[in-house]
Amino acid sequence: MATVNTRRVVVTGGGIVSTLGNNWEEALKNLKAGKNFVRYMSEWDGIYPLLNTRLAAPLDNFKLDPEKYPRKKIRGMGPVAQLSLASTDRALECAGLKEGDPIFTSGRMGIAFGSSSGSIMPLMDFYAMLITHDTSKLGATTYVKCMPQTCAANLEVYYQLKGRIIVTDTACTSGSQAIGYAYEAIKFGLQDVMIAGGADEFTPVNTAVFDTLFSTSTKNQTPELSPSAYDKNRDGLVVGEASSTLILEEYEHAKARGAKIYAELVGFGSTTDGTHITSPNRDTIANAIRLAIDDAGIDSKEIGYVNTHGTATVAGDVCESGATYDVFQRSVPVSTTKSYTGHTLGACGALEAWVTINMMNEGWFHPNLNLKEVDPECAPLDYITGNGREIKTDYVMSNNFAFGGVNTSLIFKRV
Repeated sequence: MATVNTRRVVVTGGGIVSTLGNNWEEALKNLKAGKNFVRYMSEWDGIYPLLNTRLAAPLDNFKLDPEKYPRKKIRGMGPVAQLSLASTDRALECAGLKEGDPIFTSGRMGIAFGSSSGSIMPLMDFYAMLITHDTSKLGATTYVKCMPQTCAANLEVYYQLKGRIIVTDTACTSGSQAIGYAYEAIKFGLQDVMIAGGADEFTPVNTAVFDTLFSTSTKNQTPELSPSAYDKNRDGLVVGEASSTLILEEYEHAKARGAKIYAELVGFGSTTDGTHITSPNRDTIANAIRLAIDDAGIDSKEIGYVNTHGTATVAGDVCESGATYDVFQRSVPVSTTKSYTGHTLGACGALEAWVTINMMNEGWFHPNLNLKEVDPECAPLDYITGNGREIKTDYVMSNNFAFGGVNTSLIFKRV
């Protein structure tokens, strides 16, 4: 068999739009404050009487600056694409890459980006056409705003990219799969730089998806106490809103232009369950984690922290913690960023990866909020609580799992 030459892949930038903040400094301050961003959605009262939950963690004040982003350049973007643009702009600035740099149009820079879906409101305009026969609201950008690939396609046009485009609309693994596939594109010499990330706008529809499965938290009078992943009394997830983008780059390319390197991406594993659309599978989750470790060429003992998917659903936490223990066979330190932000769906894989990278560089890892008593059904992992944990480690892992039985695991190394 022919030897395949591979290249090192590093992270040279990251950007976020989230309730945690819009940069790492803000996020770190909020993580150390130990409070979540979940609120009671009073605007739902009397409107959705059959919705069990009244909890969510939306971005209440997000809006693009019209002076920086003129309408002509963003007219095909709904809220989810606009979120992806904001986080990508921040990531590119962090990486020291500017629009107009030759790399953008060289064909050696591409994009991998995903979301759970396109924007919801343009779909309502198509609904009006079918139900009331009103076509007055349809325009040239209606479909572009709601199409599944709206984030990746709009970003590709906005930045005039000429390289590969990879669309990863795989729900809660959209961001992590984008990072993984972008990593492989660079590792195997197909691209030199990749924009990679995920986003999801918030609408009541996102919450209803999980509410119909009885997977949402109903601690409606105490939003500060939910979600509570791994806790014996957890009762479900809370939906949030965010976008996050990483800039991945071939090591020598980054080094040649003097870029700051935040971490090296050394391992990616992805599997499908092949068993059920919504119920997790312990064995295939464990296999995704093993594949990432094998790809990194390290021993699991070298990984000092795992950012878990940690949705706070009854079945999900037990299955994920069990799969993690099956691989590590020890009480590896773990925590879930969702205890702060809620479940940001398509954004969570990229957001949690960026948080994990920065925590590794800080040497401090955030706790699991609202974890008072670990469910005895969960595996015996080292669930970080209190004020967080100072850990010096050269390897960290970030895991995500999605509807459709999609499993991902990413491993980052300190550089």
